Amino acid sequence: MFEALFLGLIQGLTEFLPISSSAHLRFAGEFLPSASDPGATFTAITQIGTELAVLIYFRRDIWRIASAWIGRVLLRRDSAEQSAQDVRLGWLIILGSLPIVVLGYAFQENIRNTFRSLWLIAIVMIVFGIILGIADKFGRSQRDLSTLSSGHGIAYGFAQALALVPGVSRSGATIAMGRVLGYTRESALRYSFLLAVPAVFGSGLYELKGAISDGDSNAPYTLIQTFGATLVAFLVGYAVIAWLMKFIATKSFMPFIIYRIALGTLILILLATGVINA
Repeated sequence: MFEALFLGLIQGLTEFLPISSSAHLRFAGEFLPSASDPGATFTAITQIGTELAVLIYFRRDIWRIASAWIGRVLLRRDSAEQSAQDVRLGWLIILGSLPIVVLGYAFQENIRNTFRSLWLIAIVMIVFGIILGIADKFGRSQRDLSTLSSGHGIAYGFAQALALVPGVSRSGATIAMGRVLGYTRESALRYSFLLAVPAVFGSGLYELKGAISDGDSNAPYTLIQTFGATLVAFLVGYAVIAWLMKFIATKSFMPFIIYRIALGTLILILLATGVINA
């Protein structure tokens, strides 16, 4: 249980920062006695906790968008309270979620095995850290979410799908895409949070259903331990969101970029010297 709670703490601390929570869980597992890899199922379920934090923190935005979309599209109601922009955002979140749904289903076996190699994770941490740095430095900050188009929504979606590879970072990839497209840091970060909600809940609930029905005795942590980790991830994740939204209003992503490159380099050194196993 202590190990699971520790991993839940890591999940909460790293999920929303552009440094890849799945990479940190995979790397931290190498130093725990129970398992060298907590596994894709544990990772996906604990992410439900951090997304619950998103639901609560952005509850007004999410309620406004969801109610406008449901009222206009499903109930066919047309009123002044249903902002056309909110309805459009609802459609764009759905549209942007399609790439990760399709690719996540198609590459399930790779996600559970091949993509979890620490060699791959370390290289991806470094490469995408550099990409985020370039995108953030040269991004023009001319757009906000009111100008989000269908093309940009799809581009965000494919960026999010890259996070199927641990080390990319869901927030890092979508923020980098947003900065390349000319969105402000705050707008890119906010849309990254909103776009992640259906994808993470879908993946987490899918894995939770499988864990309950299969009762995998080979899993490193029981469901009770995983639920404990999920609760810790929720509590810590909420605090991180509140801090990050204030931090990014006046600061750049450079500290996270430096951290990504340093951690990726450290993992490569540990692998090359045989301290840890890929």
